[in-house]
Amino acid sequence: MAKINEHLSTDCRPIAQILARVGDKWSILLLNALGEETMRFKDLHRAVPGISQRMLTVTLRNLERDGLVCRTAYPIIPPKVEYRLSESGRSLRCAIVPIARWAADNRQGIEEAQRRFDSACGGASCSDDPSCLEMER
Repeated sequence: MAKINEHLSTDCRPIAQILARVGDKWSILLLNALGEETMRFKDLHRAVPGISQRMLTVTLRNLERDGLVCRTAYPIIPPKVEYRLSESGRSLRCAIVPIARWAADNRQGIEEAQRRFDSACGGASCSDDPSCLEMER
């Protein structure tokens, strides 16, 4: 088994693109919402608070393109379309659940660290504050 830091440089860009897709906010929330269920568009829209219809459409299309979500369109009137996780989508969801659990378990500590960090910079964003950049040197 290869170590995590042993890789070909030609692998970096495709892997980064995959991680960017599966790590974005809406993809993770949609993978979680779908779980083991088959859902229609409106049900998914209700299950993911704050997502716009356009962002839901774009994210579902990208997840389908990547083989993580299966879309089934029924030729009836009115049209009926359902979404479910593919086998790859289910395996990705299994990998994300422990990370989500870790985030929930460590949220308070991270928020406290952010408050301490921000107060050390006088409430300003450190990337915009030259005095914070001096602290790094």
